[in-house]
Amino acid sequence: MREKSRTPRPVLRSIAYVAGMLAASMTFSQAEPATAAKKKIVFVAGNPSHPHGEHEHRAGCMLLADQLNKSGLPVDAVVTTNGWPKDNAIFDGASAVVIYSDGGDGHPAMKQLDEMKKLVSKGVGIGCIHYAVEIPAGEPGNVLLDSIGGFFESNWSVNPTWDASYKLPKHPVTRGINDFKGYDEWYYHMRFRPEMKGVTPILTDLPPPSTLTRPDGPHEGNPEVRAAVIERKEPQHTMWVYERPAAAGGGRGFGYCGGHYHKNWQQDDPRRLVLNAIVWISGLEVPKTGVPSKTPTDEEMTANLDKKG
Repeated sequence: MREKSRTPRPVLRSIAYVAGMLAASMTFSQAEPATAAKKKIVFVAGNPSHPHGEHEHRAGCMLLADQLNKSGLPVDAVVTTNGWPKDNAIFDGASAVVIYSDGGDGHPAMKQLDEMKKLVSKGVGIGCIHYAVEIPAGEPGNVLLDSIGGFFESNWSVNPTWDASYKLPKHPVTRGINDFKGYDEWYYHMRFRPEMKGVTPILTDLPPPSTLTRPDGPHEGNPEVRAAVIERKEPQHTMWVYERPAAAGGGRGFGYCGGHYHKNWQQDDPRRLVLNAIVWISGLEVPKTGVPSKTPTDEEMTANLDKKG
């Protein structure tokens, strides 16, 4: 009678070992977290405005968005041009909205205050660059106060061009950024939230008296700003960040008063500071050395400029 064939015990052990490893591998792969979704950042670029090289909203937004998309961070930056988008669906899933446009009565949000309120209630980060920090007082101003913590108020704030010198505080948005000097249309004497609650100044300097030599006007000067700067010598904030209270939906915001001259985006420190702020309001952790960013080439700087007379 023939003896039944048996699989050698060492082979059985090998099969069991491989099976166990496969099972463990499957269990591990199932336990691995899914790749984090990218943070969607929507830029709202305003209409063409001012002479060539000034208020280049479209080119500026596209430059900043391109830098973010090439940074290696988990972001997806998109740009909508010529003011507020016709379809608010573009904001679906957005972590941050950055507005770079003209302001005042022509601010893109003037007819979209309810949409702005919805974004804020969802905790969406809001950033405003240059003229976009100005909006009429009253309900519009209150919306910006709730969104970014401050705004430019006519007959209170002023818009001179001057050389500012900035020493940066310690904050996530200043990571990797050096103290710097820069000539720009640095608005100042903003209207901030009461007692600056939730507001952290980022760029601060004392403007020279020469910034207030123009006659009083809605943007030029007023008794309050003269008393603050010339008499009391109070340093003025030209960039700030804001952390909203959890009870109001949480979220973050920032205001950056520079950005009048397109050429200034070629300067590493102010450009990277704004990139850091955008990443911060999206809810991402700003890298220890700041958002990776290369100095734009001359070709990149001139790309996407509006055709102006």
